[in-house]
Amino acid sequence: MIFPTLAFQLAYRYPPFRQELLQVLRANPDIGREVLCSQMEKLIVGPFQTMKTQTLIIIDALDECQDKEPASALLSVLSRYVDKIPLVKFFITGRPEPRIRSGFRLVALRPHTDVLRLHDVEPSSVNSDIKLFLKTQLANVVNNQSNCDLGEGWPIPHDIDVLCKKAASFFIYAATVIKFVGSQHHQPDERLTLITSLPQSTSREGGSGIDLLYTQVLKQAFCDVNSQDHEFYSHLKSVVGAVLLIFNPLSIKTLSNLLRDHYTPSRISKALRPLHSILLVPESTEDPVRIFHKSLPDFLTDQQRCTDEQFFVDPSVHHTELLLSCLALMKGGLKRNICHLDDYAILSNVEDLSARLKVHIGDALEYACHFWANHLSKIPKNSPNIKEVQKAMDEFSTTHLLCWIEVLCLTGNLDVGVYALNTTQQWYSSVSCKWSIHRNLCSHLI
Repeated sequence: MIFPTLAFQLAYRYPPFRQELLQVLRANPDIGREVLCSQMEKLIVGPFQTMKTQTLIIIDALDECQDKEPASALLSVLSRYVDKIPLVKFFITGRPEPRIRSGFRLVALRPHTDVLRLHDVEPSSVNSDIKLFLKTQLANVVNNQSNCDLGEGWPIPHDIDVLCKKAASFFIYAATVIKFVGSQHHQPDERLTLITSLPQSTSREGGSGIDLLYTQVLKQAFCDVNSQDHEFYSHLKSVVGAVLLIFNPLSIKTLSNLLRDHYTPSRISKALRPLHSILLVPESTEDPVRIFHKSLPDFLTDQQRCTDEQFFVDPSVHHTELLLSCLALMKGGLKRNICHLDDYAILSNVEDLSARLKVHIGDALEYACHFWANHLSKIPKNSPNIKEVQKAMDEFSTTHLLCWIEVLCLTGNLDVGVYALNTTQQWYSSVSCKWSIHRNLCSHLI
């Protein structure tokens, strides 16, 4: 019904358009039942070509249109006719779902299109808008509750600043906060305190909208995948789990090198492609994949919030996967004098050290050397994979310890090694097991 709706709005706004449209409807009263191309041509293009009027048509939330075409049906139709109405501009918003992104890539539409990404907008501008929104809406919350008198000083500027920081340029978060605080069954100041007292958590806001939003996005993104395709969802959760749980954002290429086996860049890209509306997935496989907002990992790693087993990311499972991937990568990649330096070379005198690090170590191996202990610390003592982890750790400490320390020296992260060894010793103590680090280190030195 989008073209009949637009035609009605245009006829209401422009009398000349209305006159042309009435002639079309008198000649063909059932045009609203015809295919989209016919509707666009007769209801929109024809009247505009006759009246020669400039205008702007805004279509908001295109992703909410029911559409099963590989590329957006609306964008496909626009690509055929947009050059016939050069005085008309369209401003279209929507989450970057695959069919919408494919629609904007249509050859006929590309020359006429500018793409504006919200995450590229200056953060200060976004935060200013969010702050104004929060101030206005929180004031309305008080005004709409006759039994609530919090005075003119509520909310205090500090609380607004905390909310803006938690929102992190994520407007849906701010809208969700207003829903949460504005509950008719609670005191607004008490609800606001629940949020501001936990600056690192988004759990309070989850039930008010964010969890529902993420659930809808995930279900829609994979609606064409058989729910019994366990291999697909296992692979998906491994990729998404890596993106959510790694301690430093990595590119698709680096993720592929880290996860190894059948996690090729193309397979990782394919798994992440439907998730452009909740993950920042760059076009280049060399640029890091990032999350838009902390509420996503908070949601996906909490089984009480993410109740769909197909999407729930169990931190203990996936930290174990990442640790084993790190250890396997170090096992295969670490070696003595990995950068082929001259004997007794002083690092500050090696002019091409950065190039050597990139060629001989690379981002994936550097990440593994830097963060394997962080992943180890997240594995609980009751994990079913404890023995596998201990076996891999024993092999690492027996055969690769000094080569690992060498990489830390080359990358300027030797202090990381001290913390890693301490973290590992604490983890072994928590699982009531001894780690023979001292014996293994001494054997290496000998």
